[in-house]
Amino acid sequence: MPLHRNDRHVRALTRRAVLKTFGVAGMALAGSPAWADQSVRLLFASGPQQRPITPDFPQKGPMILQRTRPPLLETPMEVFDRSVFTPNDQFYVRWHWAVIPTSVDVDAFRLAVRGHVNQVLSLSIGDLLKMPRVELAAVNQCSGNSRGFFSPRVPGAQWAHGAMGNARWTGVRLKDVLDRAGIKSGAIQVRFSGLDEPVVPEAPDFRKSLDLDHARDGEVMIAFAMNGEQMPLLNGFPLRLIVPGWYSTYWVKMLSDIEVLDRSDDNYWMATAYTIPDTPHANVTPGQTGVKMIPISRMVPRSFFTNVTEGASLPAGGSAAIRGIAFGGDTGVAKVELSMDTGRTWQLATLADDFGKYSFRRWQVNIPQLMKGVNSLLVRCTNLSGEVQPSMPNWNNSGFMLNAVETAHITAI
Repeated sequence: MPLHRNDRHVRALTRRAVLKTFGVAGMALAGSPAWADQSVRLLFASGPQQRPITPDFPQKGPMILQRTRPPLLETPMEVFDRSVFTPNDQFYVRWHWAVIPTSVDVDAFRLAVRGHVNQVLSLSIGDLLKMPRVELAAVNQCSGNSRGFFSPRVPGAQWAHGAMGNARWTGVRLKDVLDRAGIKSGAIQVRFSGLDEPVVPEAPDFRKSLDLDHARDGEVMIAFAMNGEQMPLLNGFPLRLIVPGWYSTYWVKMLSDIEVLDRSDDNYWMATAYTIPDTPHANVTPGQTGVKMIPISRMVPRSFFTNVTEGASLPAGGSAAIRGIAFGGDTGVAKVELSMDTGRTWQLATLADDFGKYSFRRWQVNIPQLMKGVNSLLVRCTNLSGEVQPSMPNWNNSGFMLNAVETAHITAI
């Protein structure tokens, strides 16, 4: 049945609450939404662009529209200033193929576990709900987040900074599911795929793999809820793979198949797509050739302003509280620093509550007096491994892994 606005969120994560049929009106996924007459101005490297704001996708509030088919929806930056956790209805959306189920019958749904295992499994949602549950706060970030700021420009979705989100994920350990099937000797990797399908038969199914030790590390999980609510369909309902600290290409949505492999996975989405230069910061010069490419994997530290934007105006002579968020990539945040003299000196920010090493961390710097004129604010994060955001942006053909120091020019008047 269709999912209406007044019953989108079921807060009680009981077996009864999860075991129900969800549906989404097909028009919202397959057609062009009739978005409201609103837009946002994004200051990309190639110049300013106007993007429409749409509230018309199911289970979603106002989002920056990148594409309708498949749905690519970006979170407006002001959302990140409201809470350390990104609300489900404004959590960004990114799909690779346009053929996405518009409804999922969870009574009939089964998760297959097969391949190099002792026992093939066909698990219902009810089966998973009987297993020990875990909860983890973790950032989900698209590999191409901030691609619109690459210079020279690169092809692909021109994301600003909103192709990311932070949530509390509830589910079961992947390790527990794999142990239930039993891993045969000689297993090397675990491959995952979901319910989405290619538009044409000859296109490759979207499949991603993890090394067996990583898949069984006790942190990788199969989630059925986010932020204490049932996961929105566009974010992967009924099940989503959670790979904390790694880019979201591995966070397979609508997870339906787990295959244990006794060989390295060489499918298109591992060997060709989502690969980066094997260089520091995945950096090359435009036109450079002969560079070894490897699959993208772990995230790197980042920090952002959330209550000031490029070109903002503030009263001169007064104090100002500058706020933002940061995350350490594949580990926690050690410190966040602000500079007002183009990086010559740095001031430590005050960090808010720590929700775990994979979560956003809110930060704030109180400026006692803003000098009249243009003020350049720079922010950088250092993670617990000692990795600090670089002062210069990287560049690669795919527009992946941008994490340079962020700058906001504000005018005090």
